Parts: sequence; C-alpha cells; structure tokens
Amino acid sequence: MLRSPGAAAVGAALLALLLLLPGLGAAPFDDPGEGQHAEIAREAWASGDWLTLRLGGIRYFDKPPLLYALGAAAFAAWGPSEWAARLGPVLGAAAAAAATALLGARLMAPAWGALAGAALLSCALFAFFGRYVRPETLFAAAIQWGLAGLLLGALRGAGARAWSLVGCAALGAAALAKDPLGLVGPLGAVGGALWLGGRLRPIGAWLPPAGLALALALGLGWYALAGLRNPGFLWYTVVDNHLLNAARLRLFPDEDVPLSALEFLATGCFGAFPWIVPAALMLVALARRRAWRDPGEMPWVALALWVAGTFAVVLAVPFRLPHYALPAYPAAALLAARWWRERARDGRGAVWLHLGLFALLACGLGLAASSDGRAFSDAVFGVSDVYTRKEAAAGQASPYPAWGALQPLVMRAALVFGAGSLGLLAAARLRSARVGLVVVTATMLALVPAVESAAARLAEARAVSGLAEEVKRLGRGGAVVVHEGPIENSGALEFYSGRRPILLDARRSVLGFGATFPEAAPTFWDGERFSREWLSDRALLLLTPRAPASSLVRSLPAGSARLLAARNGRWLYANAPATRLAAPLAPAGPSEVR
Repeated sequence: MLRSPGAAAVGAALLALLLLLPGLGAAPFDDPGEGQHAEIAREAWASGDWLTLRLGGIRYFDKPPLLYALGAAAFAAWGPSEWAARLGPVLGAAAAAAATALLGARLMAPAWGALAGAALLSCALFAFFGRYVRPETLFAAAIQWGLAGLLLGALRGAGARAWSLVGCAALGAAALAKDPLGLVGPLGAVGGALWLGGRLRPIGAWLPPAGLALALALGLGWYALAGLRNPGFLWYTVVDNHLLNAARLRLFPDEDVPLSALEFLATGCFGAFPWIVPAALMLVALARRRAWRDPGEMPWVALALWVAGTFAVVLAVPFRLPHYALPAYPAAALLAARWWRERARDGRGAVWLHLGLFALLACGLGLAASSDGRAFSDAVFGVSDVYTRKEAAAGQASPYPAWGALQPLVMRAALVFGAGSLGLLAAARLRSARVGLVVVTATMLALVPAVESAAARLAEARAVSGLAEEVKRLGRGGAVVVHEGPIENSGALEFYSGRRPILLDARRSVLGFGATFPEAAPTFWDGERFSREWLSDRALLLLTPRAPASSLVRSLPAGSARLLAARNGRWLYANAPATRLAAPLAPAGPSEVR
C-alpha cells in the first residue's frame, strides 16, 4: 500500500521506467524528429563543448543544452546508441510522473497521487514522447516540479521555504530544457491563483528572493554565456525565435508547418484522452463554485489556470505544433484525479460517460482496422506529425509505416477499448465508481505498448539509418557526401555514417542563423556550386529527401546522376562509376513513399 507522498512518487517513477525502458534502443532514430537531437548530443560529447551546440559542425541555437548534456553524458558512459540517446527523455517522463504523484498525494492522498501519475503516463502523446529524443518530457517534468514546489511552499506548512527553493530551481531547469517561458508561465499561474484569493502578498512568502535568484541563475545563465560567445544569439532567441515566430514573420524560418487552432485543440485533447474530459469538467466545476475564494483551493486554482492558460496562449498565437500541449498534461492528470475522487461514492454518471467514450473508440478503431488504412493514416499523421505536414506543404508524400505493420496495432487498440467497455459496463452494474476508475486506468496503461510499437514502426519507415550505412560503405574511397535540403530531415546521417555532409539548398533550416557565421560558409552549397562539382572529376554522393521531380537532380545533364537506392522517402545518387567507389553497388531498391 502507498502510505506516503514519497512512496507515491517513487511508485509513479518506477511505473514509468517499467513502461518505457523495455526495447528502448530497438528502433532506429526517427528522421526527422529524433536524429538531429541525437547528433547534436554526439557532437557535444565528441567535442566536450556543451556551451555552443553544433549540428553537422554548424552552430545550433534552437534549443538549450539540458537534453544534449544528458545525451552526451550517456554517450560518455555507454557509447553512442539509440537507447543511450533516449535515456534522458525516459528519465524526464519518470520525473514528471513522480512530481505529479507527489503533488497529488499532498493535495489528496497517496493513492490518488499515484493514480494521477499513472494517468499522465497513459496519455498517448506523453507516452510517445516519453522515449523520443526531444526535450518535451524534460520540459514537462521541470515545470511540474516547479509547480509542485511553489504550491507546497505557498501552503506555508512544514518545509515551505525548502519547497519554494525546489520549485524555483526546477523552473530554472525548465528554461535549460527547452524555453525560458517555462520559467515565467508557472510563476504566473501560481501568482494568479494567490492574487485571486487575496494572498499574493507578501510575495517573498511563496517566492523567496533566494529562490528567484536561483531560478534566474540556473535558467538564464547559459543564455548569457552563450550570448557572450555567439554574437547575435540573444537577438535570434528572443526576437526571431519567439516574437517574430509568434507573428509568422521570422527572418530565419524553418520548414515546420503550424497546426490550425482546431487541429491543435483536437491533437492536444486526444493526446490526453480520456483524462482531458474529467480535467475539463473539474476546471468548469472550480469556476462555477468560485473556488479562488477558498484558500484551501488555491493549488487547484493554480493548476486550472496553468492548463487553461497553456491551451489559451497556444491557441492565441498563429504558430502551433502538436507537442505544445504537453506541459499542461501533468496538471490535467491531477484535475482528472480530483474529479474522479469527488465522485468516488456515487459516480455512475462518470462510469457511463467513459463507457460511451470507450465503446465509441472501440467501434471506430475496429472499422479503421478493417479498412485499407489510407484514411486512418492520413487523418492521424496528417494532423499530428510535423514531418508529414512539411512534406504535404512541399507537394510530396511522407513515408508512412506500411498498413500491414500498423493494422494489428489498431486492432489491438480496438480490442483493448472493447475490453475496457465491458469492464466499465460491469462497474456500472455494480454502481462502483472506484471499479470504473480502475478499469479506465488499466485500459489506458494497456495501450501504452501499442503506442510505443506504433512509434517504432514510424521510425523504421523513415529512418535514415539504412541509407547512411550505404553512404558509409560507398564513401570509404573519399567521395564527398552531399545532403539536399535541411539536414534535420536526415539528422542522424552523420551519427550512422560517420560522414559529415555538405548541405545543398539548406539554409531554410534550424541552422539558418548558424549558417551566417563565417566558418559555416564551406558547408553550404547553392545549386550552381553543386552542378559544377557534380560534373567535375570528384566523386560525389547525393542523399536527398526530395522526390526526383522536386530535386536539383532534375536539372543535371541526362545520365550524369545514377540512382543507387531509394528507401524511406529518400534517394541516394552518385556521379561516379562503380569502380571509383569503395565497394560494388547494391541494386537500387524500390521507393517506399506512397
């Protein structure tokens, strides 16, 4: 039995590790998505420089260093590998679950805290990013520990000052994980809840000066040092990457295609299904009862403000990506647990509500599993996947996993929701909300392996690893490797091949600002330089994610480019006869692009 908040936190963290660690390194890096972040960590490990990050030797400024420092440390301990790179996000997921369970246990009871942690881990979008090489779970964990520390400090019980310091340090870590806004936003939510209740002052009682100084030193120290070393970095980070990005007026844009407001709302809510439903109902209930007038409700008002504020801010700006809702998921899980707790004695309505939702999903997924999968794949990947949207904007199809690989997972999900519906029907007959809650939690946790398998199939369908091995084999004779388009579209190319590519037509990229530094000039070729080199006596290999009709290959003289392989939405060409390459050529395989 869970008898203390600490036990609840440890239990939630262990559950996260149990769910996320098995098979962590089985799939190659998803490209784009994971590959560039793994390669940045590898270069930080190889160079020992964690202050100025680099991708392909070019200065990289889009994300701060926490994810890459963790990856570099794992590489130093175990060598570069997929599982070592993914270990940091897994630890972030475990830390987020632990903070959620700890706060829930302090506000309700240990069992309810553990339930909130399990609810967070069973959110499909959170489970996906729980073992994905991006800083999302680290960011969510730091924010949730920040909220927990500040709220427990604001309650002014035993150890209040220590909790406030923990919260401030965690918010500083949020700025190092992804964005300085992670430091500001939670302070606004807690301060707003205290202000509504007339308890904002004295500010030092919940935000001690030492804690604020600690948050600023941890959160902004790296930015200050990076700004001193890299002229223009602060302007790029503050103005171009935030202010101008929000207005869609960036001077150094990348290829990301934002979601519409409706698409973001659908993705953010469905990624937290079904917990977002009781969370929203709890938020409405708090508003109706004017909970901010009750000092005891202050933490719940702050959590409600954080969830509502996160969605409202993202919906208000024109640039949105699917994972922007993730920082709100831990607080949403706590609100959902609170809603169920209030219906523990007579929650027949809650059981019937979830029974209807589960039955509807079971039928929908069953119909999708019996189809050819085209509509399902277009709907899921077309909205929730960043690369698919980029490819659609460029007028070409993104590589999806074969339906034969996804169909069993969709059918498994349909069966799990069907079994959950039967369990909820039994709970309804028993008139037991507690049994219903156990069924909902077990059902959603049972789906996590299917989410992980789907992520692995997606990575296998568009990983650069296979063609990178060809590049490694064929480039042993000294052939120059050229990558067409932004390198983040094949970010793990150097990780797998050991060859650093020249970048062709690649300045609209996360490296756009880095490309302005003088040392980057030799790495970036334009079309004229490429054509001249391609027709020279030098042996070149061209790897491109652009279809032949969209690639610069179409402008080369007929017969000067030979297709060596086509796989996972990429094409590999050579300008040299086989005798000039390091090994006999393998026959070109069929393209797997739809």
